[in-house]
Amino acid sequence: MHYVDEGDGDAVVLLHGNPTWGFLYRDFVAPITAAGYRVVIPDMIGFGLSEKPTREQAHSLDGHIANLTALLRKLDLRGLTLVCHDWGGPTGLGFALSNPDRLKALVLMSTWAWPLPPAEFHTRIFPWRMMHAPLVGPYLLGRHNALASRGVYLSVVDRERFRRSGAQAAYEAVLPDPATRLLTWVWPRWIPLDETARALDRFRWLERELRGCRLPTLIIWGREDDVFDQTTFSTRFKDLLPHAEGPRLVTGRHFLQEDSGPEIASLVVDFLRRTKGAS
Repeated sequence: MHYVDEGDGDAVVLLHGNPTWGFLYRDFVAPITAAGYRVVIPDMIGFGLSEKPTREQAHSLDGHIANLTALLRKLDLRGLTLVCHDWGGPTGLGFALSNPDRLKALVLMSTWAWPLPPAEFHTRIFPWRMMHAPLVGPYLLGRHNALASRGVYLSVVDRERFRRSGAQAAYEAVLPDPATRLLTWVWPRWIPLDETARALDRFRWLERELRGCRLPTLIIWGREDDVFDQTTFSTRFKDLLPHAEGPRLVTGRHFLQEDSGPEIASLVVDFLRRTKGAS
């Protein structure tokens, strides 16, 4: 597992989802380390500069939680803050709720942690349920890299700025061929759509454990998010975590870090300072 590790002090662990990697948080490192914190950004196994297993069985949700747990325990991080986005939510919360003694705080962005229903976006025949089809998902996302080549671009607000930045090339470069893109179409199949879903019990556990979680929490959401709409999903997190701050709304669709990275980093730093003052 590849990871970035910069700075000193209490750790802030930044978790990405599908189909991104640590590059998504490039605007976060300087402001967070300048504020006196250590930044750790893992590339999930199957993405970024990490190894990319070519067997679907290597990519269960519990397997990814175990990978993250192994890394953070190896680094012996304590008093850490987890920043969770997309699949970084179920993965990071799987670690946090099993290792509460290592956690100081949580930041949740455009993610979820309960079984059913998923986002309305995930119930649509096209494009999402098509990805569950035996051949369509591997063809579009594997052979043609649709999620990395178009999915990120379509899920930012300022597409022209994103295009000029050259960021698109960074998302595509780490997934150069169909074998390396396996997780882009496997992870969608782990989103529960009905009672037969293979991750249903883990999501039930996440929801149940979250209700008893008292960690300081900040919720940040993109106003324009059309994958996990801010009204439905931030409200659900507030129901599970009534003590949480927010939601703090910023400009952004699903990949809100691309539209509002420096602003979100500033919100995280301010939250950490308040949390430190309250501890």
